[in-house]
Amino acid sequence: MSTTLTGQDEPTPQTGQDRPELQKAIEEIVDSGFTGVSLRVHDERGEWAGSAGAAERGGAAKPPTDGHVRIGSNTKTFTATLVLQLVAEGRIGLDIPVADYLPEFGLDERITVRMLLQHTSGVFNFTGEVYDDGTFAPGIPMPYGPAGTEWLDNRLKTYRPQELVELALSKPARFEPGTGWSYANTNYVLARLLIEKVTGRTYAEEMQRLILGPLGLTGTVAPTTQTEIPEPHAHAYYRYEEDGRQQTVDITRHNPSWISTGGDMISTTRDLHTFISALVGGTLLPAPLLAEMCAPHPTGIPNMDYGLGVFVLTTDGGGTLISHNGGMAGHAALMYSTPDGSTTLTAALNYVDDAALSLAAAFQKATQRLVQEVFGGGQAESVDAAEPAQ
Repeated sequence: MSTTLTGQDEPTPQTGQDRPELQKAIEEIVDSGFTGVSLRVHDERGEWAGSAGAAERGGAAKPPTDGHVRIGSNTKTFTATLVLQLVAEGRIGLDIPVADYLPEFGLDERITVRMLLQHTSGVFNFTGEVYDDGTFAPGIPMPYGPAGTEWLDNRLKTYRPQELVELALSKPARFEPGTGWSYANTNYVLARLLIEKVTGRTYAEEMQRLILGPLGLTGTVAPTTQTEIPEPHAHAYYRYEEDGRQQTVDITRHNPSWISTGGDMISTTRDLHTFISALVGGTLLPAPLLAEMCAPHPTGIPNMDYGLGVFVLTTDGGGTLISHNGGMAGHAALMYSTPDGSTTLTAALNYVDDAALSLAAAFQKATQRLVQEVFGGGQAESVDAAEPAQ
């Protein structure tokens, strides 16, 4: 794959007439409650892109087929790739204690860089922990749960990555390092701070140097406190109750520093395709590190393992998919690829979010439907469907 590929140079995708099954699938997703969906598929039949629903509530215009979207936890795949590139440069060791690089936090000396990327460190998730018995330990105010309106009122607030980590480390660890698996945004904020410590540059600068620039990802940004999202884009919404009445507000503009590198990036379906196909195709990482990234580690979830920044899914037919999904307060992004990069699915969704995660089940069903349509009977990732803020 060329490393100089840009969105402007790619051919115009085919329209919905010759892939009616794909157009029907995204229209059914809109019917299930989403405001809009944009889908991009690359397979043996070429490239197809289409959209359904609305870019804005009450509007007639469909979402742009290559609009910008907050990609949530797809950010983790970019971050893990960046760390592994620095491993390839000899600047980070995968099995070195994180405390050797970041001594200021007093981290457990047993936590390695690999454990951060693999979610096996056991550190508390600063966005809150849901335990096996169903109890919830809150972290910072989030769009979900009892603190939903607090998050809404303070959605332009700036959080420093260090304070997110410090909050997490003030809470009990979920388990001893390396003895379990638990998805935690804290791991990836630590990874960001690690990148910045060893390079002496910002995360955004290193992302531009090693990924965005070489791949020509002109539609992708790594914000820190930036509240705006570039045009064109579909709008994200939040619904809450006030004085016994439901209110819906546009939350497209908000400060993503509350999630940091747990999910703060913005991209497009075209750029996500370029990124994931380049990644699995070996453009970004040496073969041994790519193999480590995609090596499945058990999560306890059927047919869903985790590598280093990617989910490794087993389809109903026994095939393998490399994936990450993410939701981000009324925006969501999907990213799936076969291990050889020959077939990819990337999508952007916009919807009305709320504290009760009302669309979580529909989100899971939508991803399942698209994966089945494109890959033939797949098993969709569900972790980010259950917790879309991730």
